[in-house]
Amino acid sequence: MYKILANTLFLGKDIHFLPDCHSTNDIALQALRQSKAAEGSIFITNHQTRGKGQRGNSWETRPGENLTFSLVLQPRFLDLSEQFVLNMAISNAIRRCIQEYIPGLMVKWPNDLVVPGFGKLGGILIENLVGSSGWDYAVVGIGLNVNQNQFASPKATSLSKVTANTYPLEELFKLLIVHLEQGYLALKKGKHAEIKAEYLRHLYLFEQQALFTVGEESLAGKIIGLSESGNLLLELTNGQQRSFGIKEIAFPNF
Repeated sequence: MYKILANTLFLGKDIHFLPDCHSTNDIALQALRQSKAAEGSIFITNHQTRGKGQRGNSWETRPGENLTFSLVLQPRFLDLSEQFVLNMAISNAIRRCIQEYIPGLMVKWPNDLVVPGFGKLGGILIENLVGSSGWDYAVVGIGLNVNQNQFASPKATSLSKVTANTYPLEELFKLLIVHLEQGYLALKKGKHAEIKAEYLRHLYLFEQQALFTVGEESLAGKIIGLSESGNLLLELTNGQQRSFGIKEIAFPNF
């Protein structure tokens, strides 16, 4: 299962399959520290028992029904201040792949894949190893709900729930890796403006009036863009503009 990929340049030439593990990101980071992984290495499991998400959330997944994996990248061509452009490139790549099955798929800032009216389909968690000369490695953890149909959270959904079909996990994995490699190579070529423009085109609630939550406060406004560091830029109904970092703002229905 999950054999070495033949139709990629570097991603998936070193695949580590784990029947179950607590977190593929943790395993990948440990392998890097022990010099047992390199750029392009992928760690994938049938059952992740303690998957991590943004805001310290856990990622719920049933054995053998979803895709949970981590890939190792070495984005030394980027400055640490450009971390969010990697996030956008990864988000775009996953969305492009899955929109073949769900045309209405969108990215919810900063890095969730959502289907409006259904819920959250997947998420991304990027963890970094930084050395004295800058960015050494990025470990990109990806969780994608595929064939699971029952969730504890009413905010979660899957490809199967949205489309009423089931999907062969290994074939979907291969397709995802091709899209991820293409997105990463575009980033490596310096196509930052194109990556950001694509991200905004498919950003959930972009330029739409909505009610956001900041702490105990409700804010009515619309998303108007992103700062250079990836902060969310909101224009309130009174014309005031505010900037929010990760964990500082919550979206309606999520």
